[in-house]
Amino acid sequence: MGDSDAAPYFFTTFDCPDPQGARVAISGLGYYELIINGQKVGDHELAPIVSMYDRRVRYNTFDISEYLRKGKNSVGVILGHGWYDHKVKDTWDFVNASWRHHPKLRMEVRAANGHLLLASSSAWLGSTDGPITHTQLRNGEHYDARREFAGWPDVTFLPDTRWKNATVCAAPGGILEEETALPCRVIRTFELIDQPNLFGVYDIKTNLAGRCRITVLGTTPGARIEINYAERITEDGDLSGYAQNTHVHSGKFQHEEYILKGDASEEIWESRFTYHGFRYVQITIHGGDAVLKKLEVREIHTDFKSIGTFESSSSDLNKLQELTRVSFLANFVGIPTDCPGREKNGWTGDAQLACETGLYNFNPATSYNQWLDTLRDSQRPSGEFPCIAPSSGVGRRYNWGNGPNWDGALFVIPYSVFLHTGDDSLLKKNYEAMRLYLDFCEATSDNSIIMFGLGDWCPPRTTTMVDTRFSTTAMYYGLVVMFADIAKHLGRMDDVKHYKDRAQRIKDDFNRTFYCGNGIYADGGLTAQATPLYFGLFHDGEDKSMLQTLVSTAEHGACTAQFGILGAKYVPRVLADNGYADLALQFFTQENYPGWVNCIRRDAVSLWETWEGHLSRNHIMFGDLSAWLFRYGAGFKHQPENPGWKRLSICPENLKALDFVRAEYRGYVSHWKRENNTFILNVTIPKGCTADIVLPDGKAVVREAGEHTLQATLEL
Repeated sequence: MGDSDAAPYFFTTFDCPDPQGARVAISGLGYYELIINGQKVGDHELAPIVSMYDRRVRYNTFDISEYLRKGKNSVGVILGHGWYDHKVKDTWDFVNASWRHHPKLRMEVRAANGHLLLASSSAWLGSTDGPITHTQLRNGEHYDARREFAGWPDVTFLPDTRWKNATVCAAPGGILEEETALPCRVIRTFELIDQPNLFGVYDIKTNLAGRCRITVLGTTPGARIEINYAERITEDGDLSGYAQNTHVHSGKFQHEEYILKGDASEEIWESRFTYHGFRYVQITIHGGDAVLKKLEVREIHTDFKSIGTFESSSSDLNKLQELTRVSFLANFVGIPTDCPGREKNGWTGDAQLACETGLYNFNPATSYNQWLDTLRDSQRPSGEFPCIAPSSGVGRRYNWGNGPNWDGALFVIPYSVFLHTGDDSLLKKNYEAMRLYLDFCEATSDNSIIMFGLGDWCPPRTTTMVDTRFSTTAMYYGLVVMFADIAKHLGRMDDVKHYKDRAQRIKDDFNRTFYCGNGIYADGGLTAQATPLYFGLFHDGEDKSMLQTLVSTAEHGACTAQFGILGAKYVPRVLADNGYADLALQFFTQENYPGWVNCIRRDAVSLWETWEGHLSRNHIMFGDLSAWLFRYGAGFKHQPENPGWKRLSICPENLKALDFVRAEYRGYVSHWKRENNTFILNVTIPKGCTADIVLPDGKAVVREAGEHTLQATLEL
């Protein structure tokens, strides 16, 4: 439909002898909305989910019996440019994406017996002169109600001169496959009833992915409503300073416009083919007598089911759990992302660091599956990965921002899904890509030391990031060990020996390079001390002195978060695994900068990208804390020898700063409290499941389905 920035519209009619059981298969790139006889089909948003379109194109199928009538039916399709025709100049080069072309549609309708009733073709009519005059994912959408097609798309609709025959064009190039990931939907709608401030800015009191729906009234055709979205406002309440983005180089950022038809009736509108990350929304009315009658927030993300909850006697921990869930969901709009506002990019490091939190709280396995296809599709023949998936294919994305801590998503996510669900299909599917990547690391290493990649990203300004070679080589070792375990599970015994031998060589070279003696690694900071303990990379017998240095450093720093996103995972886990769970908990509960609670005290409503809060305010990469609460606070741990949840370990820590913990996970309940010096644990085990329970005093028991109460006497 040409190179217009507007949304293409398509229209046709067809006869249906029997609607019962009829199905449609549709792929509209970048996004589509399908309307049959005036009704939108399904409730998917931003579909299909983005992929590497020149490698893989996805389609959706729907039973459309309820939308069809016997005889003549009308079909309308609107396309958004989305990721496929990304015209906006930005830091990530999607304007030069290898697949980029104008929006395209492929669609078939088949009867219950498989007979083809309709297929997209040049017999359809198309127009780019409709009311959606601009739609770009990182800009926003503009809608001119004066340009609406009267009667569209009912069977009585008569196309005017704005309509021409559609053009048959080349496919994007990728294999066509059905989408199996959970769809994005409008999850929640709520009206903003508080009055805006002097700048017309509303505070929605959370930070989410979505958009607004407006209801306006006016009698002046051409009156214009502007909607601007932002995560922050200035001290005096304006958001104009945050309404731009230094990474987006063309067009307005997170900006929408609606032009009234002005016929004195209520006009209701929301954008279709974009979403924004925001806490604040500003409404500005230009011209005429237009008034805003209602403003609603429409939260959009992948429609996950909640399978885990956590609460405790600490209101701060409960708030952090809530904020972590908020950030995980806002950063899963089809794919796992870094932030819903500034980028919307599928950063691999963020995804792998947050995957266990996601798996304890939600059911993201099928969505991870298809995103890993996208990651694998972006792998170069050498084995190299880009830092984001999908990637534009431009070299910069392969030459900065990646490395084992980011690329490890290909390993960590399938293995975590395997542990949580028992499903090893992702291990099998990604096995050869894993091997190829490890061979790439070997080829580019210097005596096993990895020289490329990001390390302990986003430490506080008060801390110097530990040598990135240290962090990336440690993760390389961890991936080799993990791959050997995967190979053993899959019966690939030759690979087991080969990669165990490689792991030993990496371990020797790592210690030769980074061990300083006396239990000190690299700079001796929190991340430096926790990393070898987390991966088992230390010399035999050195773990006690290493641990004591870690403990002393944590205590000396009053458990302030003197680490970046890697240390934020390693430090609390290592401490808890080695008898210092109470000390680990203090990192989450202490109130000083830098730290999680310090962000809450500064009005955080989601997790931030930095401890200072000066960049994105909706990032998930510091979100392993929720997984920590499930693993140690509630005690839910998976057994590699019994993957899945049918047999689970429940071994809660006696966290002295808490009076109680109550958590649920896949039907299991772990609820403990203390009475004097007695630890009382109430456990619920779902039908058909078994729990291996370990109490804080070391007593171990096995329990089957049902409710059980166990007690341990604590040392005073």
